[in-house]
Amino acid sequence: MSDLLVSADNISGIKNDLFLQALKGNKVERPPVWMMRQAGRYLPEYMVLKRKYDFFTRVQTPELVCEITLQPVDIIGVDAAILFSDILVIPQAMGLEVQMNEGQGPLLPDPIKTPEDLQRIVVPDVAERLHYVMDAITLTKKTLNNKIPLIGFAGAPFTILCYIVEGKGSKTFDKAKAFCYQHPIAARQLLQMITDTTILYLKAQRTAGADVLQVFDSWSGLLSPADFESWAQPYLLQIQQALQPFCPVILYPKGSWYAMKDLADNGTMAMGVDWCIKPQFARELVGPHVTLQGNLDPAKLLQTTAEIRTDVHNMINAFGAQRYIANLGHGMTPNIPVDHARAFVDAVKEWRG
Repeated sequence: MSDLLVSADNISGIKNDLFLQALKGNKVERPPVWMMRQAGRYLPEYMVLKRKYDFFTRVQTPELVCEITLQPVDIIGVDAAILFSDILVIPQAMGLEVQMNEGQGPLLPDPIKTPEDLQRIVVPDVAERLHYVMDAITLTKKTLNNKIPLIGFAGAPFTILCYIVEGKGSKTFDKAKAFCYQHPIAARQLLQMITDTTILYLKAQRTAGADVLQVFDSWSGLLSPADFESWAQPYLLQIQQALQPFCPVILYPKGSWYAMKDLADNGTMAMGVDWCIKPQFARELVGPHVTLQGNLDPAKLLQTTAEIRTDVHNMINAFGAQRYIANLGHGMTPNIPVDHARAFVDAVKEWRG
């Protein structure tokens, strides 16, 4: 598959390529803007489809994925689209059952509990098990018609391990962390299996047409700095080093500000940050040659549109307009008014340095 991949230097032909230029470190007049979870529950148009189709029907039907992915492009005017999917398609492809029950979040009814349980999962043929994702990327790219870039994504290995072992969402993921501490050999075997699967998956996304790839380590902030170095960083860097020669890769280790310097020193080109770090400190940690993305608290989108505009302009001024992508510090929540999401995007577009 690797010989089909296109070098990151060959991305061209996109009409609004502001997002790609910021990732490359080229000078821009304003930062690009998109929002994590920009396609989803805050949009009335999405809720119409949600009432008609169950979650995995939405995720596994390319035509629905395309429609949902493009909704925020048309409605709020973002500078990049992110594919509508879910990080838990990876454990599904590896052989585990994943349920998504309304109001309860994800459930893996038969999680990995012991080292012996690893025999129940495999590194899959992603072209076979996850073909619907690549079909959706191809269709979405065609429908976008080079209007803006398309972002593909996956969950980071530690975050995926959290769900595979815990079996559901958690604020602390105590079972997952205990598995790492009590069964370190098996935990590293599991993390490597997830990493190998993720690299194959993201390479397939790139070949299908994704312009940029983002890796979400949503739960790495639960780890101490030393544990991050053991259980998260090696696998993030494997993914980055495997994909970054072929397209821009954004790492988003939420809450793990203490790892930013090491990730930057190891060649990471772009990093997402949450709202628990000052922009100036984030820049000090990564230096001038890494693109930063973030970091407005999504709850601030519940302010007045005037307050949103002020906070967004302050955020851009704090990060600096170059090597910066305006975004939230985490995903959109369902209670955000559409007009306020649009106000966020408009505020970025109105900014003048």
